Amino acid sequence: MPDNPAPPGGEICVIEASDGVILRGARWQPSEGKAARGTVVICPGRSEWIEKYFEVVGDLRDRGFHVVAFDWRGQGGSVRQLKNPRKGHVEDFAEYGLDMDAVVQQVLIPHCPKPWFGLAHSMGGAILLMLARRGHDAFERVVLSAPMLDIHGLKYPRFLRLLARGLNAIGLGRAFVPGGSSSNGHLHPFAGNVLTSDERRYKRSLNMMAHHPQLGLGSPTVAWIHAAFRRMDGLMDPEVPRHIITPILIIACGADKVVDTPTTERFAARLKAGRFITIPYAQHEIMMERDALRDQFWAAFDAFIPGKRQELEQFRTEHADKV
Repeated sequence: MPDNPAPPGGEICVIEASDGVILRGARWQPSEGKAARGTVVICPGRSEWIEKYFEVVGDLRDRGFHVVAFDWRGQGGSVRQLKNPRKGHVEDFAEYGLDMDAVVQQVLIPHCPKPWFGLAHSMGGAILLMLARRGHDAFERVVLSAPMLDIHGLKYPRFLRLLARGLNAIGLGRAFVPGGSSSNGHLHPFAGNVLTSDERRYKRSLNMMAHHPQLGLGSPTVAWIHAAFRRMDGLMDPEVPRHIITPILIIACGADKVVDTPTTERFAARLKAGRFITIPYAQHEIMMERDALRDQFWAAFDAFIPGKRQELEQFRTEHADKV
């Protein structure tokens, strides 16, 4: 598309998770003339797709990184879980862990130079934190944009958790959440959106969905929201961040109305090797924000990635027996 050109030299990857789910991925080499600095894996949020991150891919390639991007199961160009392809569905977030394992084994190990770094947004951030807690140490450092640790402004959060659990228990896990539908959230008008204050980038995503509706997704299922609540609640156990030894930079958005920034800040304060910054006025999708805000994101990224490998190895040695 003219307003969203594909970065040159990309290669499509067909990835198969251990449970047989087929995922769509892509990889790129650094921009011509740039010395290689390792590989960054883009882990998107719920309902996102590879093409939405083409600009980010270009930014990373220009910094000298190999780049891998992929679609989580059930969204983008990866296999959908249910007969209705508009339903965002998993039974457990552990399924997303199988996706990441497959990316490491089938794309990173055979094709991508180390060091490897993770760059995750929203749901992708929750997944990488889940894996880091379980000892998944493929990434030397991780940058999380507005990780999904709690939902902003939920009324009656305890009741909603009980409702999701109850509906799932009586066999309604594959139904849309109450009030949900097949409607694509990326087709809403710019005015009043909660994702970005940049109209051009917002309309770019809208145009992609208009031309490639098969990449879009509607509301989540009951099972997905039940799994999300369980994962978020599990991550908020005070002991969880203390057991994560991967260096993590968390970038929160000051005007986020999707995830709860105070919850994220409390989590970050308990990380052994964590850094936390808030970008004022930024809405949920900082990588899709206007240039003045994106520049702050990239300044923080550049100060953290790639970092010094010797310091990382020393830190892991000192803390390995305390995990």
